[in-house]
Amino acid sequence: MATSPRQLDLRPVTRTRIGIWDLYEECGKGLPRRSDSSTLETFVRIRDNTPYVVRMFKEILNIRRVRMLLPAFLVVQVLDSLIPAVSLWYDGQLLRLVETAMETHTVDTAVVIHVAVGRVTCAVASHLLQHIESRIRIPINMSIKQFYATHIFHSMARLDLPTFTDSAVQMQLDFAAHHRMMGTSLAWEAVQGLTSLATTATSMLSQLFVLLTVLRKQQDGHDHRCPASLVWGFGPVTTTNKDYIRMQGLRILSNDSSHRKELVAGNLGEYITSQFCESAHRLGNDASEFGEMYEAHSIKKRLSIASILRATMQELPEIAFMLSAVRKPMTVPLSFASLVLIEHASNSFISTHLSRYKVFSLAVIFASLRNLYESKNVQNKVVDGMERFPESQESLSSGISVEFRNVSFQYPDEERCALRNVSFRIEASQLCVIVGGKRLWKSTILKLISRIYDPTEGTILVNNRDIKTLRLADLRAAMSILFQDYTHFPLSIRENIGLGNPSLAQDDDKIREAAKMGGARDFIEELPDGFNTYIDRPVQDHYACLPEGAVLPDDWPVDYSSVRNIGGLRTSTVSGLSGGQNQRLAVSRTFMRSLVTDKNSSAGMLLFDEPSASLDPTAEDDLFENLRKLRGNKTMIFSTHRFGNLTRHADLILYLDGSIQEQGTHDELIKKGGYYATNWNLQAKPYI
Repeated sequence: MATSPRQLDLRPVTRTRIGIWDLYEECGKGLPRRSDSSTLETFVRIRDNTPYVVRMFKEILNIRRVRMLLPAFLVVQVLDSLIPAVSLWYDGQLLRLVETAMETHTVDTAVVIHVAVGRVTCAVASHLLQHIESRIRIPINMSIKQFYATHIFHSMARLDLPTFTDSAVQMQLDFAAHHRMMGTSLAWEAVQGLTSLATTATSMLSQLFVLLTVLRKQQDGHDHRCPASLVWGFGPVTTTNKDYIRMQGLRILSNDSSHRKELVAGNLGEYITSQFCESAHRLGNDASEFGEMYEAHSIKKRLSIASILRATMQELPEIAFMLSAVRKPMTVPLSFASLVLIEHASNSFISTHLSRYKVFSLAVIFASLRNLYESKNVQNKVVDGMERFPESQESLSSGISVEFRNVSFQYPDEERCALRNVSFRIEASQLCVIVGGKRLWKSTILKLISRIYDPTEGTILVNNRDIKTLRLADLRAAMSILFQDYTHFPLSIRENIGLGNPSLAQDDDKIREAAKMGGARDFIEELPDGFNTYIDRPVQDHYACLPEGAVLPDDWPVDYSSVRNIGGLRTSTVSGLSGGQNQRLAVSRTFMRSLVTDKNSSAGMLLFDEPSASLDPTAEDDLFENLRKLRGNKTMIFSTHRFGNLTRHADLILYLDGSIQEQGTHDELIKKGGYYATNWNLQAKPYI
């Protein structure tokens, strides 16, 4: 890669490897770092969902790293929860010191030193325990999150379109997916919630014991200071790890409703789940977002002499107060005692309030954890059949027949029917073209044939068998579909095409052959990364909070050009292909199902929804020429608004307007002089 001339004049760039991520920093630049229900109902919810929490603990304790680190995490939490009580005991010693000073007008210096050392020790111990807790917490969270990522992925990938778009199902899945995107998991939230409740109870009980023992009538509590949250800072940050990028692309493909129709029609659920698991296995514990990896990396630097001194400095005001008491014992005893009383009373109230909130939050997490486990039991609305299809793979070479008998269909939440009492028959190996007014009507026919939806009324027969009795995986493997509102998967172009036929998705020769047939191979090979190009890269690079061009305090403008050059970062994650090029890729993906190998039979039916909508005349002619070569005895069904060579050579034309208005061949319908003839003449008029 060429180096920019201006790069030579800039300060050196350092590269830090953090897991799969590369953090690039320009040396010398001081960029700033970024920074209900009733109580009874709450406990009932916790009780009802407890079996799922027990199941969760059984599962996560089978993870080797969690099994090793979780006990240590719990011990650290318990020890940290006891420090406020120890600190409170030293507060009690101070009050006794004050009382003695008031009576004897003298101060025991040894007691003062003992209390001061004890308070500092508590502060340092708390700081160290919190640091250890952070070091343990992050790898546990990462392991648990990665463990449940496959569970969530499979639960979502297996859903059909009507079920996936159901708002109730979405609510069930969204919370788990949201936690995943926020860098945590429901399981870890449950562990932390339970731990927090236990340590809060331990802390309060231990403080209460100290109060009853030492202070009697005083309120409990001491300020348990938490470290400021770490906010990772400036980049740029990128990753070139192919498995991680691919995992994110597969996750988007599984989660994004815009891909659901093609995922279901293409029979991709099991395949992409297996690919996700393979990539996750190769990555191991490195399959984490940059924020997590950076925090784990930064924690190593967080413990230092300076950080311990800062923790000690927090105690200096009270230590100074004690030293002043040594010099002037009669001047401050009352105010000091009042200070301690107020501090204890305030913290006791806050601790009690937070504990009640934690119980409610835990109930919410438990309920969501139940949803996570129950998500795999969500029943698809399109019920799978039991019969294998076809009777023999060789029969696919002769095409597939389709018959609609009095079929009506109404989309969910729509008031009007998209199809009304539709009946027709397409024989095996025929070329059928569906024309008419609204695209919705024509596309619905294809969705029903591929069982994206089931008809509201009527029966669909495939090879004279009720379509509902056939196994969905077999049915969809026997056909290939191109929808007009196709999407491109957030994967490489190679996989975008290869996923047209999961059984050939790793065969580069077949992918290139399909790309050639779809008219895409030439422009793909001209792209900088060829077939490895991402149409829309699923993993974003990270930059600082300051925009490029902002001026820093030392008058240096923020400029990422040099680190971009060294790290190979691009200004855009979108390939910028034209509409026609995108459609050629979609057509190439459809052709993948039609390629024949020794181990893979060709599809017996090809379904195309406006396949040439974005193509110029030359590309359209090439497409139909390739389709004619490919067809053989396959059944082909097109929906289109264009009349031309396609309809002139069709064995059957269906003119659709919510119901079948006309059907026949081109010549038959022209002679009839009805809807088809009228529209044919309108489209032909400019060329006559």
